[in-house]
Amino acid sequence: MAEVRSLASVDDAAEFLGVPKGTLAQWRYLGKGPRWSKIGRYARYRWEDLQKYVDENAKGGDR
Repeated sequence: MAEVRSLASVDDAAEFLGVPKGTLAQWRYLGKGPRWSKIGRYARYRWEDLQKYVDENAKGGDR
């Protein structure tokens, strides 16, 4: 069975991506950025979606 990992808070996601929390809020409003879910009144991110967002937005290099 796959390991269940806790969801990332906005603080966690902002730190992981290296952006301000306000940027994440703007991205959510504009429908941009990594996938997120509304859990109650809170925005939460799956760690897999954060990593996927980074991978999909990589530039340069050999790839």
